[in-house]
Amino acid sequence: MGIYDLRSYLETLEQNQRLLHIRKDVDLDYELANLAATVARRLGNAIFFEKIKRDSPPSQQGQLYPWGVFTNALVNPSLAALALECSVEDLSARMGRALDPAQGIAPRVTEQAPPWQANVLTGEQINLYDLPIPIHGQYDGGAFITGGVTVSRDPVSGRGNLSYNRMQVLDRRTFGFNVNEWRHVMQFYKHQQAQNQPLPIAVAIGLDPAIMIAAAARYEGDELAIAGALRGEGVLVTKGVTVDLLIPYHAEIVIEGYLPPHKRHPEGPLAEFHGYYGEIWDSPVFEVTAVCFRNRPIYQTIVPGWDEHIYIGNVLPREPLLLRFVRHVSPNVRALHIPPYGNGFLAVIQLEKSNPGEPKNVALAAFTAHVNIAKVIVVDPDVNIYDPADLHWALTNRVDWGRDVVRIQGAQGHEMDPTANERGVHTKVIIDATYKPEIRAYGQRVAYPVVDLNLYL
Repeated sequence: MGIYDLRSYLETLEQNQRLLHIRKDVDLDYELANLAATVARRLGNAIFFEKIKRDSPPSQQGQLYPWGVFTNALVNPSLAALALECSVEDLSARMGRALDPAQGIAPRVTEQAPPWQANVLTGEQINLYDLPIPIHGQYDGGAFITGGVTVSRDPVSGRGNLSYNRMQVLDRRTFGFNVNEWRHVMQFYKHQQAQNQPLPIAVAIGLDPAIMIAAAARYEGDELAIAGALRGEGVLVTKGVTVDLLIPYHAEIVIEGYLPPHKRHPEGPLAEFHGYYGEIWDSPVFEVTAVCFRNRPIYQTIVPGWDEHIYIGNVLPREPLLLRFVRHVSPNVRALHIPPYGNGFLAVIQLEKSNPGEPKNVALAAFTAHVNIAKVIVVDPDVNIYDPADLHWALTNRVDWGRDVVRIQGAQGHEMDPTANERGVHTKVIIDATYKPEIRAYGQRVAYPVVDLNLYL
């Protein structure tokens, strides 16, 4: 049947030896995120924590949680390729097709009770402190849901919407709900405020990675259609218990409730994608009306401000966009990557150039494709754009820093870019790291083919 939910994805990870099991007791506060971040950088694997505890208040000291916790689901291109059942080389093209509204496949509605309604807590039964929600970073303001997908609906058109919103536990039944002004959820919320009505919300946790990927896209339709396009069939959805929303049928955990129209509360800080701790925001609150979960559910989190956070939010949905723009300028572009270590501000373009000025042209096209892109490095096809060591080799050996760097001063970028002012204005940079035989011809680069060591050991 292929991948259709979190559990089938875990099976795929197991089969490909990309899932690391941690069977030792791990604390939800800091220790879990520290381990996951280390595994992400050193092994590039997904990780499943089988024994979870919390030693700090308001939990009882040494409290054990009966749920496992999963993270690093989409921490790099190789795991994303496994999740979408394609090759790394085909990722951008696959995402590009799925993001085309003409390719979208609408969700399929069922009235059959989903697995996540096996356990339903309402009213005084709800206690958010019973959920294994981690405190990730050392300076985070508290426990945050980071890997949950927000399900909402446009109160005007009725179309569905998926997004990511950080949610800080404030008390037993309330979250702080962070939402940027430009997001669709904020548009829906402002409409409800004008009507003095709450906005219904559901948070789905533990999902098919195709839904996780779709939720990160900026899309004028229902993002579930992107997930449908990625899987080749509509995502199965069903109505909530206390909210009239269509929620993924195969979720592990669903938290339902609403945003009151005029109630706000400070929330934050949280480790953010730009590599610093974000600010405290006066945000809407999310008042919970139901907590629903499967038997033996799996809680899923994303380590904020680290590789998976950046890869889902800044890499997967944006690489196809940039690739389309740069290939419009030059059909000689072989590949493009937005590396997570660049926090979404760096693009690397692999180009088989036919003209010495071509690297500058494709770099300028990348800048026009998305405002976040502040640095572009252009390399030859013999450089592995997914390998930071190979990229640094090109920067060291193919760049004359007085000749091959172009600065574009006073350009608009992202307001959270640490190099920009509060309005996002800063200097953007192009680095031409391609081989220049007209300057000095070195000939063939040294390379040794990779061999299968199992044939020799």
